[in-house]
Amino acid sequence: MSQQKTRNEIHWLTGQFRDRSNESKYRDYIEKSVRFESRFALIVVAVIFGMFGITDYNLLGLTRDYYLLLTMRIIVVSSCLILAFIIGRSGGYARNVWLHALPLWIVATGIVLIVPLRPESLSTQVTAIVVAIMAFYLLIPNLLTVAALASLYLSISFLSAAVAFAELSPVATVTIGLLIMVANIVGYTALLRIEFLQRKQFALLNEEREQNRHLEKEITHRKSLEERLRTAAESDALTGVDSRGHFMQRAEALLQRSRFEKAPFCLFMIDVDYFKRVNDTWGHTCGDQILSKIAEVCQHSLRPNDIIGRFGGEEFVVGLPNTNTSEAKAVADRLKDNVAALTLDGEMSELRLSVTIGIAVADTEDDDLDVLITRADNMLYVGKREGRNRVVI
Repeated sequence: MSQQKTRNEIHWLTGQFRDRSNESKYRDYIEKSVRFESRFALIVVAVIFGMFGITDYNLLGLTRDYYLLLTMRIIVVSSCLILAFIIGRSGGYARNVWLHALPLWIVATGIVLIVPLRPESLSTQVTAIVVAIMAFYLLIPNLLTVAALASLYLSISFLSAAVAFAELSPVATVTIGLLIMVANIVGYTALLRIEFLQRKQFALLNEEREQNRHLEKEITHRKSLEERLRTAAESDALTGVDSRGHFMQRAEALLQRSRFEKAPFCLFMIDVDYFKRVNDTWGHTCGDQILSKIAEVCQHSLRPNDIIGRFGGEEFVVGLPNTNTSEAKAVADRLKDNVAALTLDGEMSELRLSVTIGIAVADTEDDDLDVLITRADNMLYVGKREGRNRVVI
């Protein structure tokens, strides 16, 4: 927070961010609007400056001074229009501060040159100077430092030209100087306030964006945690098949659908034969590896629409929608044979695995999931009593 506050500090004299990178980002941010506003302002200035050529003609007629003024006005107007076009295409404070400063200096020089050519109209020109100073600060978009330097140049040059060519008295010089000073102070203060407000708004916008990014990251992180929690709740941590609770939910939905569609539904109970002997001989770690391998074989042996879950210990349960008795028997036999063909590595290479499978078929609409599980479990124990490694319906 302290670092962010330092980055957003604004210089009390220039109205710019103290942090250069932040100031550069701000200038990039306003580049598009600066281009448009500068182009529009320069066109307005060019039109107004050119229109005063009519006043020159009324005062001077077709004299040498008039032609000099006309030439100067054409140069200033043309320069403003050319710069308006250039700034409209490639302007912006970030890289071309000088490009935005150039029109101010050209216009200021043009205004000052009017004094020696029309010294008798000094009172009118004083008003024009005040308007021009305010325009430098507030009409033509520019950095405060640029506007202040151009206005200072205009003020000093105009006052010097007025003393030299219009023969001002000391009192009139002081009066005009004070008027110009007030115009500069008002313009500087107004633009300084605008610069402060615009940069504060930019800083607040950046803070809001940063907070939104943090919020988005937090939301993404929470969604990831929720997904992990959901996966942990729905999947068995060891084998990766459905957890018992999640399987029961899915199987219940499939059973209900089968009833609605009047389609057959079967359920397997699978038990790994002599699994306790495996744990006692090779340890629970090897037993866990075997359960994972058997779960993988079972998944590969089932069809895409079948579901499998770990019921507990070394028992698995399978739901088979749209499956009649003969189809269920074929799937169970394939699964049993694939487990029997499973080979192990290392010290368990001689071990031959087998499973016993009990199958229950939903015969009536009254057969709920618990009834099917009980029936399949009973068939499973029948298979165990008959010697294991078999399928019993």
